[in-house]
Amino acid sequence: MSDFLRTMASTSEQRAASIRRRFTASDLDLPVHPLVLEGFDLIAELKERSPSEGELSERQISRALRASLYLEGGAAAISVLTEPLRFGGDMAHLRQVVDAVEGSDTPVMRKDFLVDVRQVLEARAAGASGVLLIAAMLEDERLACLLDCAFEHSLFVLLESFDADDLARTRKLLELPRYADQAARGQFLVGVNSRNLRTLEVDPGRLQTLSHSLPVGAVAVAESGLRNAGDASSVSALGYGVALVGSALMRAQDPASLVNEMLLAGRAAGTSIERSSKTA
Repeated sequence: MSDFLRTMASTSEQRAASIRRRFTASDLDLPVHPLVLEGFDLIAELKERSPSEGELSERQISRALRASLYLEGGAAAISVLTEPLRFGGDMAHLRQVVDAVEGSDTPVMRKDFLVDVRQVLEARAAGASGVLLIAAMLEDERLACLLDCAFEHSLFVLLESFDADDLARTRKLLELPRYADQAARGQFLVGVNSRNLRTLEVDPGRLQTLSHSLPVGAVAVAESGLRNAGDASSVSALGYGVALVGSALMRAQDPASLVNEMLLAGRAAGTSIERSSKTA
């Protein structure tokens, strides 16, 4: 585990320990919206800042308005970063976005450095329909506990990987029927993050290198460093079915248009590959 992830895990443990409430059935009865994917799709992210890029948010655009622009562009889901120390996040941001998209059936995902089932339940009680988990931060037993808790409460999961070892662990998980079924339904996604967790710089070549190790039977998500339609086309051609885009959208003058442009480019690339395979 990198020093960055180790720090994030430690502070996350502290935050989990501070969750004093006991979640009741009524706490966990907010609507859950399953992830619905239509070919190449995009998860649009809201985050206040990035350790590598600094402040990202345009203060004149509220979270509610930004969420509505993401929906206007065609995002399949919205990711909200809730980590406070390095990303300026807060659980209140998640609740604001859930409220903003109420009635749209669009799932909202909590993105954080989750290490405890209490944090999964906290996300569910705030109205989240999905959570991100990081394989490198979680030993096998704890990872299984968090996955099982999420699926028990009808949340989709994006399991993030940074290297081939992470993906090998994910392939083993997908050999288990309970996880293979979730993946087949599009509720268990496999992410590849192109960011180097030691330097925090993006290594675009990682998405191509690890594309050869992607598990069969699960939708793959390309994460970090995707900024334009060309990037969406490239990752779609590599076999990724979803792009998770944050910083570029936070800085975009017209987030809705950027979402739409990336979607169209990714879908066009996917269609081209499908046609090529049929004629080969």
